[in-house]
Amino acid sequence: MKSGILAAIALIVSGSLLAQSAAVSQITGIVRDSTGAVVAGATVTATQTDTGFVRTGETEADGAYRLPSLPVGPYRLEAKKVGFSTFVQSGIVLQVNTNPTIDIALKLGAVSESITVEAGAAMVEANTSGIGQVVDQRRVAELPLNGRVATELVMLTGAAVPVPIANSGQLISQKNYPNAIAISVGGSPANGLTYTLDGASHNDPVNNAGLPLPFPDALQEFKVETSALLAQYGQHAGGAINAVTKSGSNAFHGNAFEFLRNRALTTRNFFAAQPDTLRRHQFGGTFGGPIVRNKLFFFAGYQQTKQSSDASKNTAFLPTPDMLKGDFRTITSTACRAVAVTLPAPFVGNQVSPSLFSPAALKMMSLYNVPVNECGQTSFTTLNNFSEYSGVAKVDWQINGKHTVFIRYLAAHSLSPISYSGNPLSIIDASPDNLVNSVTIGETWVPNGSTVNSFRANFNRAAINKTQVTKLTAADLGIPLASPPTPNNLNVIVTGAFNSVGQNSFAAAVPTQSFQFADDISIQRGNHQLQFGANWIHEVQNAYLWVQMPAASPLAASSRATSPWRTSCWGKPQPSASRAARWIPRRFLTMASTAKTIGASIRG
Repeated sequence: MKSGILAAIALIVSGSLLAQSAAVSQITGIVRDSTGAVVAGATVTATQTDTGFVRTGETEADGAYRLPSLPVGPYRLEAKKVGFSTFVQSGIVLQVNTNPTIDIALKLGAVSESITVEAGAAMVEANTSGIGQVVDQRRVAELPLNGRVATELVMLTGAAVPVPIANSGQLISQKNYPNAIAISVGGSPANGLTYTLDGASHNDPVNNAGLPLPFPDALQEFKVETSALLAQYGQHAGGAINAVTKSGSNAFHGNAFEFLRNRALTTRNFFAAQPDTLRRHQFGGTFGGPIVRNKLFFFAGYQQTKQSSDASKNTAFLPTPDMLKGDFRTITSTACRAVAVTLPAPFVGNQVSPSLFSPAALKMMSLYNVPVNECGQTSFTTLNNFSEYSGVAKVDWQINGKHTVFIRYLAAHSLSPISYSGNPLSIIDASPDNLVNSVTIGETWVPNGSTVNSFRANFNRAAINKTQVTKLTAADLGIPLASPPTPNNLNVIVTGAFNSVGQNSFAAAVPTQSFQFADDISIQRGNHQLQFGANWIHEVQNAYLWVQMPAASPLAASSRATSPWRTSCWGKPQPSASRAARWIPRRFLTMASTAKTIGASIRG
């Protein structure tokens, strides 16, 4: 099997629960007159001041009103009824996945008269039992953020903590996009979170961590929720992170930014001999506005990161020219070790006949044409550069007051060059060349004041690729392998001396993709609200990785000495249970279950 299907069907009956996509908000409340009596039949209208979007509702017999599925942003609220003055309240700012209650008091008078409240609304979250915290756009844009990875801002919420790499196992590895972060919310497992972007799934199928979020200037806000989550979060029990991309408005807005870090601007760490050599240059901008006023809007943003530092210096030990001639007197003396070593019989005077050396090992050493000191010590450098490109585009269409549509596209590409710097010893890490694409289409339809339907279609694809140069092949050493490893670099380890290649140096490809179709319907009947829907997610992971398979290797040798060089230089070629990397295509099933959740609650 190569697919995973997650379907969730939920039925919720409650006094007032959120009945919409997690990327929006709603306003509820009760309209009363000056005596405290409820007012039925009053018209309540919410207008988004940035875009002119309008949502209208009418109070029920008990004076209650509900304006569902409102995009986040600033609003003005109006209430009208014949015989009463018009009520107007501005300064209302709706945040992602919130349900503020705003009660309205109408006073006797003509409709042409109005009572305006300019202050911000005292909005009380009384509709859900979940615990959550919103990180708004101001904090997203203005808080210092090293590397400008928006996911790190999740740790601003009280219940969220990062999980150390040492405790996350294989959760965060080279099979993920580089800025993936293991986060625990409320003590949950690091892979127990539901990530949504604009109301659609945004989880990585490999580890259930989050895919890259938009960079801070393109991210409107996000909310972290835990405890008593609603049924639409049933696929992960730990918590939910709901993020929203910025949208255009009736006014053209844009910005340009540049963040620079280099040695000239960095102070020296107190315990370091000199400042670090990191050079990071991040620049980009955003722009959005109307295509058709009050109807059609666009938003686009781009960020590029260029990061480099001086090559890292590393140390290894290789056989000296004397050792390759059979003279081990210096390497076994106190000039190179704390206690002198005498090679056991049949060797005399710490001399070894070169005829005992493996031809393959000698050939391998000839490829390492690097200078060494009398003890075999040599140094080499590895490259540590990194670049990333991130872009987002979004179009919102307000067809009318009851029907809205949007489409959002997100792309992120990261690249690190191979660590190879000209010396075969520097083949340590493969080159990550990763690309993430995400497309979401959303549609909201409000056929009447008591019914709302929200639909989401989403496609995510993460192409996690690792490339490498080929510098040390079995054929180069005269070793016949029926099935050569890929990319043909042999992994030879001499403990305490050197590795021919690093454990993370082999090529790999981990392409994953997910498809989602979700629909939520909410119907309000008097004091009760019914919510039901379906969420179908189809995930595919085709992982093409190198795996270690038993293979005979003539690099093994005699075990007649205590020097680390014996396994690479001494003895005639003998087969042993060595291991060689081989390109094995595998397909993994990350989710293969169908979950159905049914819940009910009633509030008086």
